[in-house]
Amino acid sequence: MGIHYRSTGAFLSFMSLLFVSTIPSQYCCATDTLTQAQQIFVGQTLISFRQIFELGFFSPRNSGKLYVGMWYKNISVHRVVWVANRENPLKAVDSASSLTIGKDGNLNLLDGTRHTVWSTNVSFQSNSSFAVLSDNGDFILKDNVSGVIMWESFNYPCDTFLPGMMIGTNTKTGEKRYLSSWKTEEDPSPGKFVGALTTDTPPQAFIWNGSNSHWRGGPWDGWKFIGIPDTKQGYANGFNLLPDNQKGSAYLTFNTYNISYVTFVVLTPLGSLKIMNWDEEIKNWYVKWVAPENPCDFYGVCGPFGVCNKKKAPICDCLKGFVPKSTEDWSKGNWTGGCVRRTELLCQKNITSLALGKAKNDGFWKLNAMKLPDHFEYLYNEDSSSCQKWCLRNCSCVAYAHVAGIGCMVWAGGLMDVQQFSFAGDDLFVRLAHSELGKDTKKAKLIVSFTTISAVFVLATFVCGLYWRRANKRGKRPNRLRDFVLGDIMDNSRDTLQETASRDQVIHGESSELPTFCFNKIVVATDNFSITNKLGEGGFGPVYKGKLEDGTEVAVKRLSSHSGQGSEEFRNEVILISKLQHRNLVRLLGCCIEGEEMLLIYEYMTNRSLDTFLFDAKKRVQLDWAKRFHIILGIARGLLYLHRDSCLRVIHRDLKASNILLDDHMNPKISDFGLARTFRLTQELAKTHRVVGTFGYMSPEYAMGGLFSEKSDVFSFGVLLLEIVSGMRNTILHYHEKYANLLGYAWQLWNEKKALDLMDEALAESPSQSDVMRCIHIGLLCIQDHVVDRPTMSAVVVMLSSGADLPLPKQPTSTMQTVLDSDLRSQHNDVYSVNEASVSVIVGR
Repeated sequence: MGIHYRSTGAFLSFMSLLFVSTIPSQYCCATDTLTQAQQIFVGQTLISFRQIFELGFFSPRNSGKLYVGMWYKNISVHRVVWVANRENPLKAVDSASSLTIGKDGNLNLLDGTRHTVWSTNVSFQSNSSFAVLSDNGDFILKDNVSGVIMWESFNYPCDTFLPGMMIGTNTKTGEKRYLSSWKTEEDPSPGKFVGALTTDTPPQAFIWNGSNSHWRGGPWDGWKFIGIPDTKQGYANGFNLLPDNQKGSAYLTFNTYNISYVTFVVLTPLGSLKIMNWDEEIKNWYVKWVAPENPCDFYGVCGPFGVCNKKKAPICDCLKGFVPKSTEDWSKGNWTGGCVRRTELLCQKNITSLALGKAKNDGFWKLNAMKLPDHFEYLYNEDSSSCQKWCLRNCSCVAYAHVAGIGCMVWAGGLMDVQQFSFAGDDLFVRLAHSELGKDTKKAKLIVSFTTISAVFVLATFVCGLYWRRANKRGKRPNRLRDFVLGDIMDNSRDTLQETASRDQVIHGESSELPTFCFNKIVVATDNFSITNKLGEGGFGPVYKGKLEDGTEVAVKRLSSHSGQGSEEFRNEVILISKLQHRNLVRLLGCCIEGEEMLLIYEYMTNRSLDTFLFDAKKRVQLDWAKRFHIILGIARGLLYLHRDSCLRVIHRDLKASNILLDDHMNPKISDFGLARTFRLTQELAKTHRVVGTFGYMSPEYAMGGLFSEKSDVFSFGVLLLEIVSGMRNTILHYHEKYANLLGYAWQLWNEKKALDLMDEALAESPSQSDVMRCIHIGLLCIQDHVVDRPTMSAVVVMLSSGADLPLPKQPTSTMQTVLDSDLRSQHNDVYSVNEASVSVIVGR
């Protein structure tokens, strides 16, 4: 969301709400807590602990009505962010009104005659409840005995989306959290506009005007809503989506990583969605982003099969192959009727024409930088090629797109709410009759270009063929990718039958469509695997930087001839990562298999791996708290995708700092899937005789008994989280001889109420201490000994993205890993290096 401008005047009047009176400090409750023994009357307020938010009675200008609401305390231009009784206002003259906690434990708003006009109405009965106003603006009702949260204002938003809130739906429980605009600038009652997530997969951001669509942000691709052009990448815009397909839920969160940065999202009475920031220098709010911003942003302005371009006049046009449904309406500037197809599709014609062979096949016309249409169908497990084939096989399919981070999307019926962007956007392939495809000279140029490229490809194939033939004569067998993958799959197959079956399903899928590279081209790209291009080396073999002929920078993993597990890793990585697409997973561009050479070609990550920054005394200062939290959240989202939201269910088994790569925006990408395994959706636990992974990151049940599950990755994530906070490796015997490892050190500090001592000294002045404490808390929950005690990754992402209370962690057996490490180190001195070597261990039963 990258539109920036400042606005005063008219919008300032919306933000400036006059209160009943200036509240003298002597009448304010000097507390953030309301108990059953207290009441808040008109003129009294609750104030959050750090004096960020204030809750009390207010009356909008000239309204004559009284409400209980919440606003920023120390900001001169008042902005009410939440209202309790927006549908049941009190009379402004009713100064005897009060907010209390009743005998049943509910919050109650009483008028001067002691009648209840608003209540939390929770079924949980409590005679010891209390309410607290938190520093993130959440008004929370708790049971004092059990600590259970009975009710919280964050679950009932009004027109304002505060950092830490969650907007979304749960289709299984029916829960819906959405924004509802004020009726007018001075009337908090629900207005015409509602902002929410749709129940699509993936969800879309939407604003409705009553029952009519008003604005659409498009589906979520893992980083952003693709219908919103945005120059920012990663989590820099503060938004994050938390899907859980198994629970049928999806929630949008909004976060800032600097507690002094005051910002929120508001849905205005006129239907605009705005991100507002407070500028301390000018002492005013300004608009950072707004939607809808231009005429093309309004939903369906050009009708079905119409496309809107804000830079053209008129702004509406028909998609290629379509004409206005009503020329008269279009000439008057009324485009909502849209367009109709000019030439009938082949599949819609009679069978006789097809039998005579007089008609040619339909095709697809590619449109670049588009806001993709509404009403899509998501095909969960289709790659780009099979997505096109699926659409071509189904006559009702009028368009398709294959979007990074989402996958295959297809459309039937009218293509609605299509917009041409000047940047960003996605490719849309519209189905047209063959005769329509030839009506543009640009297409002819594309055909010529394609023919040229094809000729070059044939020539390159011929050259590679000659090389392979010579390799055969030298006694080297030129394996093809599919032959390789389908070949020795039963090697080292003493793992579970479920593992093998899951891999077989993937193997017989689309892995053979992974692009292959000619070995000679990789030799040229890496300068003959020059030592100056070497990026590092792992259990698989060395990794080199390369530059392809088109200038694309790549990372090339070359199987080491003396690697005991390299062949298995190579096969596994080809099978798995070719099927996975997510912003926080490294992208596999292709592979090369010629003779004895086996190589994997990945996208090149400018900033290498996380460990090169985190454990370097000079570079670690570049990782401020915002970047570290950004990395933590990205890793968590990547793992959540692997565990719950990908077409496979994948356990990584080797999550560590050196396997987290960083791009030029410091976005984290999980890499190295050589040790990963797939689960069936109904499978929770597996057992293996071959324990593989990295010392310091392996969970106790896996290291000692060969049992692994999603919770094994959760344990590794907890270790990694504590490393990111502290800047220290897990095996910290070199730093603190008193403690077994970083886990034991962290627990000891936590137990002594000194957890902040774990924080990296490079972060001493920058982060919010509460945010650091929360991350340490989550890390300790993840490294608990018992599998059932550890949270799932979906729960972890929610914990990171919201301010909800966390359970207390149990003490980990911090010496167990050290004892095991010591025993294993003595057996594997030739391959072990602290926290870096991936090893295979046969565990006795």
